[in-house]
Amino acid sequence: MTNRNNGATRLTDRRTLLGATAATAAVSVLAGAAPAGADAPLPAAEPAPGLPGERGPRIGVLLYEGFTLLDATGPAEVLSRLPGATVTLLGERAGPVRTDTRDVAVLADASLDEVDRLDVLLVPGGGLEGTVGAIENPRLRQWIRRVHRHTRWTTSVCTGSVILAAAGLLTGRRATTHWASAEYIEATYGVTYVPERHVRSGKILTGAGVSAGIDMALLLASELADERTARAIQLIIEYDPAPPFDSGDASEADQELKDLALRLLSESTAR
Repeated sequence: MTNRNNGATRLTDRRTLLGATAATAAVSVLAGAAPAGADAPLPAAEPAPGLPGERGPRIGVLLYEGFTLLDATGPAEVLSRLPGATVTLLGERAGPVRTDTRDVAVLADASLDEVDRLDVLLVPGGGLEGTVGAIENPRLRQWIRRVHRHTRWTTSVCTGSVILAAAGLLTGRRATTHWASAEYIEATYGVTYVPERHVRSGKILTGAGVSAGIDMALLLASELADERTARAIQLIIEYDPAPPFDSGDASEADQELKDLALRLLSESTAR
């Protein structure tokens, strides 16, 4: 497949977006899909004035068909506790938006046409079909670029960073993403992948896979308010992880476990 960027053609392999195993089951999704052309990078000196709301930060969480539930709701839970903050769930149109497993729908309160200024934009990740659909949606990419020009912070969780990259926001930057998408985002969009829970590059803050969105949102809360407020929010949601298994770090997982994880991911998002 090819990727066109301002007339230039470059080879891409979208099968690496969520790992080869997950993609194998999704070949039918990609067959006939349009190339995922990344938009031109925004100017490096782009201003970020920030336009504070009447009471506090205006935060928009972008929903699209096939997004991952916790990518959006984890950070929304944290950020909605900020004093004076308003959190709005946004979709291409107002109404229910299905998650990647298709089992849950979340209500978008407003359409993209209704919002063009935000203090904080958050782009969640999604399953293979959802992420590919988002990166190949020019309307979505253009809206992200337009809103980004005026944000104080532009953020992502999981493969949401791939969507930011497709919109031209991460070229030449450091960022994180879901571990299964690391190779893809580096090879396709010229992003330097950093295997951390969250990575800051200017006013762009990217979170790693799914649950890392909560960590990223707590850091963001400390920037929007202060550390003590962020600590209080962490206490409100009693976020003190003690997982029963030590298997959440891909760098420490064996290949057999990674293959199983990718297979389960593929099966759960291909219903």
